[in-house]
Amino acid sequence: MVAVLALAGVVVALMQTIVIPLVPELPRLLHASAADTTWAITATLLAGAVATPVMGRLGDMYGKRRMLLVSLGLLVAGSVVGALSDTLVPMVVGRTLQGLAAGVIPLGISIMRDELPAHRLGSATALMSASLGIGGALGLPAAAFLAQHVDWHVLFWGAAGFGVLAAVLVLALIPESPVRSGGRFDVVGAVGLSAALVSLLLAISKGGTWGWGSALTVGLFCAAVVILLLWVRWERRVSQPLVDLRTVTRRQVLLTNIASAVFGFAMFAMSLVLPQVLQLPEATGYGLGTSMVTVGLVLGPSGLIMMVMAPVSAHITRTRGPKVTLMAGAVVVAAGYGLSIGLMSAIWQLVLVSTVIGAGIGLAYGAMPALIMGAVPVSETAAANSFNTLMRAIGTTMASAVAGVVLAQMTTALGPVSVPSENGFRTVMIIGAGSALVALVFAAFIPGGRPARSSGDLPAAAGAGAAAAPVKS
Repeated sequence: MVAVLALAGVVVALMQTIVIPLVPELPRLLHASAADTTWAITATLLAGAVATPVMGRLGDMYGKRRMLLVSLGLLVAGSVVGALSDTLVPMVVGRTLQGLAAGVIPLGISIMRDELPAHRLGSATALMSASLGIGGALGLPAAAFLAQHVDWHVLFWGAAGFGVLAAVLVLALIPESPVRSGGRFDVVGAVGLSAALVSLLLAISKGGTWGWGSALTVGLFCAAVVILLLWVRWERRVSQPLVDLRTVTRRQVLLTNIASAVFGFAMFAMSLVLPQVLQLPEATGYGLGTSMVTVGLVLGPSGLIMMVMAPVSAHITRTRGPKVTLMAGAVVVAAGYGLSIGLMSAIWQLVLVSTVIGAGIGLAYGAMPALIMGAVPVSETAAANSFNTLMRAIGTTMASAVAGVVLAQMTTALGPVSVPSENGFRTVMIIGAGSALVALVFAAFIPGGRPARSSGDLPAAAGAGAAAAPVKS
């Protein structure tokens, strides 16, 4: 069960990765402008933000395995559409469908809570939570290699094949949990939250292109705030909300979600800086002039170390508590970014930096589900984990926007063009270290620092059929 669910999470991460080596070539491949082809990435981001909380709630109501299969089906459909695409519109449609599979990881964590014995739960959920980083780091070198040596459509056919494999294994080996909340789905709440998220993330991701002071960007930010306020009012009044705000505002859940968003911000700085440093020409004085394949090989060890750190994260959670695990992860990530300030001039140095940061991510990502599930009833596990995953995604989107502004302002001339300066890259890494330390501060105020019960890794980690009574904050 653990292997199959983790594989499903890695497959979703691969879907996020496969388009990265193609980004410079997308305008030529899709016969569109560079500005328009960015929608192949933005569409996936927006679709994932919408799907994650919706799939989580539907999983709690109608069955987590069922929604997991629906998500994998959308991934396969999107991959096939992408594989058959030669123009921009079908590619964006395919990437949107792929993005709708983003709920796989929180659904997998929730299935584990329902089905696994307590002593296995900590390491399993740590591995599942880290699978997004694992798949991204391991998939990049493979995607880059294939993009250089075969037709680019093969990348999407491969994603479809892995999606089918994961779906078949889920059908064969994963039971459907009897733990369900039932009730009616909050359609108004889903539409409202989706509209708010799309407005917010679209403004953040496109603000640099449209202009941060443009009417469109400002209008989207204002729309996000207004819609979110109306959504909160609706969710507090409806009897069966999409997101139970009483649960979300519990101190342990609230602080964990805030720390997750800040941590997502910190994590993404590495993904923005290291590939550029590796690929910029040596003529800059700090670029290493390597290929995308080398970039993938440099980042690959971080994915392996995340996998290795899953049982370590579970052990610390079991003996010291998930709060300590999250704090330790934040410290390690900050240390990794601190190393990068002086170690960015050789490939081995960047491998060291990415590995240290990956170790911290593995620790922290293993602790987040434990903190969330220790404070929510079993009947709300998928929705709560999905909301936590969404907070991480918002953090990474904000990191992309902030780093883009910094690197656009701090440039140096390379012939007729301007490229980000070495000080610009160092500034982004310093911001990443600062974000990790901010996450550490929020984590320090999370209640419940005591270790989990001796017989298991998580509080309230009951098996299938456990009572769904609310947990008091």
